Amino acid sequence: MNEAMKTLYERRSIRRYQSKQITREELDAVVRAGVCAPSGKNGQSAIIVAVQDKATRDELSRLNAAVLGTQSDPFYGAPTVLVVLADANSPYAVEDGSLVLGNLMNAAKAIGLGSCWINRAKEVFASDAGKALLKKWGVEGDWIGIGHCILGYPDEEPAMKTRKENYVTYVL
Repeated sequence: MNEAMKTLYERRSIRRYQSKQITREELDAVVRAGVCAPSGKNGQSAIIVAVQDKATRDELSRLNAAVLGTQSDPFYGAPTVLVVLADANSPYAVEDGSLVLGNLMNAAKAIGLGSCWINRAKEVFASDAGKALLKKWGVEGDWIGIGHCILGYPDEEPAMKTRKENYVTYVL
């Protein structure tokens, strides 16, 4: 089977990670795949903020958990978080950012990393605390949070869940 197709068929959301940080080479490979995602009219409205600093990662986790109303780690212990934001003025912001997240997750699988899309970036980066983080990072402009892609070495190998019937309708 073609390796690209195998990666697409076998990628799963990972919710248990080893504590060891991924390498810079691995991070760069995944981020490059995100940068190569297609975008509406090639507007490239999305950006990626790669976070490996533990204090910043933990702050993002705390902010995300607050949106959920919990104190547990919504990043499942993953040591790296890729924040995907998109230009709030782009009509394709959500679509562009979603394609970036898809590429990030598939690239992670292709090189042996685990990943999972974590929601609530919209709420986190609409908050004063989220806006303060963007300012601290030097990210200027009007951005909306699309999602967080958590990365790390997987500590589980979940099986594919059953797919719903009638997932596809063919009109031939």
